[in-house]
Amino acid sequence: MKRVSWLHILAVSFQLGLTSFGGPAAHLGYFHEKYVKRKQWIDEGSYADLVALCQFLPGPASSKVGIGIGFMRGGVIGAIMAWIGFTLPSAVVLALFAYWSQGWDASSTGWLHGLKLAAVAIVAQAVWGMGKSLAPDRGRATIAILTTAIALLFPSTYTQLIVIIAAGVVGLMIYKQSSTVMEKPVQAVSPAYRRLAIGSLIAFVALLFLLPMLRSLTPNIWVAMIDSFYRTGALVFGGGHVVLPLLEQEIMPTGWLSKEQFLAGYGAAQAVPGPLFTFASYLGFMIHGWVGAVVATIAIFLPAFLLVLGALPFWNKLRKQPQTRGALTAINAAVVGILLAALYDPVWVSTVRTPGDFVMVLALFGALLFWKLPSWCMVILSIGGGMLLAVFNS
Repeated sequence: MKRVSWLHILAVSFQLGLTSFGGPAAHLGYFHEKYVKRKQWIDEGSYADLVALCQFLPGPASSKVGIGIGFMRGGVIGAIMAWIGFTLPSAVVLALFAYWSQGWDASSTGWLHGLKLAAVAIVAQAVWGMGKSLAPDRGRATIAILTTAIALLFPSTYTQLIVIIAAGVVGLMIYKQSSTVMEKPVQAVSPAYRRLAIGSLIAFVALLFLLPMLRSLTPNIWVAMIDSFYRTGALVFGGGHVVLPLLEQEIMPTGWLSKEQFLAGYGAAQAVPGPLFTFASYLGFMIHGWVGAVVATIAIFLPAFLLVLGALPFWNKLRKQPQTRGALTAINAAVVGILLAALYDPVWVSTVRTPGDFVMVLALFGALLFWKLPSWCMVILSIGGGMLLAVFNS
């Protein structure tokens, strides 16, 4: 396979980072156009199988696909360049938004309230779309509903992890016979990377268990931040929107920022291109300035990076197992339930308080679902609507 220069990988991914609006599904469309059709860095079958792998692993799907393509074409440095290019634009914009919004009283600022209402509509639209595709039948819908109930009645990060594991076990028993398996393998990855892959997987697991232990031994805020953001990145299944409940469970009890600031940043994250996980850049800045933004961003993406480097050399063998597909089928349904629980708390209960709020959420939801307005356009409208609501309610 012909290698591509690291600077070229950086330039192409940076262009995608500047222009890829619309969330993970849209990002994969942009990637297909750029990497498969125009650059021909990866063939159709390998791209489809890489996407399947990245959907199976926790973390931001589109970022993992970009990291994987960078790894195939430029090794580890190529993977890093692909990640930096795609992530940098939205991370910088959200950190600047955090810098600008500091000192504002988010609870009484109309445009920030509008961003919170935008978050309600966007998460509702994500639940609708994911429910139709990932929980379309009675069995998977039941898994989603049970997951929602458990997540709301026993709220914690560990509850969500237990539910995902339980769903995977159920999928192994119920769905393995009906699972489909792709026949065409991923474009070859050099066997020389096997040792790197094993080391990456060991590092992923070690950090997941050692960081909480280290956090319990020291009050250092940097250890606490790295632990919270790393664990979030390691446990998010189902795409960017599912990061909301996990980050809410990790960040809000610490008192690092208010719920209004948290949801305002989540709303702002919808207006920028690139991965939704750069919401961490906003949160990191609110916690500890520019250094906090850098630390939070690296920590939340590090699990995805380690998993892609660790899994890609073994995926051709793993994907042939029907048990793998069966577990993923049920896990995806559970993800829908986790997101539905997040739609209720913290998104709905802390934001929709008046009939005007509900009307605006309904209008934004309709604009997304039926009028197909892009997320960035909808967020701009929500800022204006929030300011109008503030005038109306004053």
